[in-house]
Amino acid sequence: MAAITQPDKVKLICGMISASESLLAEAQERLAAAYGPADIVSETWQFDFTDYYEEQMGANLLRRFVAFEWLIDPGELADIKRATNALEDEFAAAGGGDVSRPINLDPGYIAPSKLILASMKDFSHRIYLGGGVYAEITLMWRSGWQSLAWTFPDYGSGRYDEFLTDARTRLGEQIKEERIS
Repeated sequence: MAAITQPDKVKLICGMISASESLLAEAQERLAAAYGPADIVSETWQFDFTDYYEEQMGANLLRRFVAFEWLIDPGELADIKRATNALEDEFAAAGGGDVSRPINLDPGYIAPSKLILASMKDFSHRIYLGGGVYAEITLMWRSGWQSLAWTFPDYGSGRYDEFLTDARTRLGEQIKEERIS
């Protein structure tokens, strides 16, 4: 019988989608207040792989990612997803626009071998974490990021690979630093 062990810590990331650059910046600040300083921030891209969010969020959407300095226990992901949903609700209640959902916040984490994303939606490839939250392996690391049958097209495109690789590299450095100290 295998002994029960604690999982290795992982690097929290959050994908953000909004039509407003200032809202992306404000969300990043709010997330950093809760989860520690951002240590890697991606460039901002046009979110142009799908029009899935257009009805709720409008057109000309932007995508940005942020990775946080503080490492987390992977078991915290469900709580973090519920917290980001509450933050989305706060931004929606504040109004200031003609869309019902001014920002989408998608937390996940990077482990050395994979990218995990949280979701509130069940599907055949998702595992229930509790409290209404599911998780999926979105990409696997095998000498580079590898897509799976269900990987979202934007993640599978390679567009985000530099950010994800930088976050994975930083995670490795942080794990080494923790082992030394």
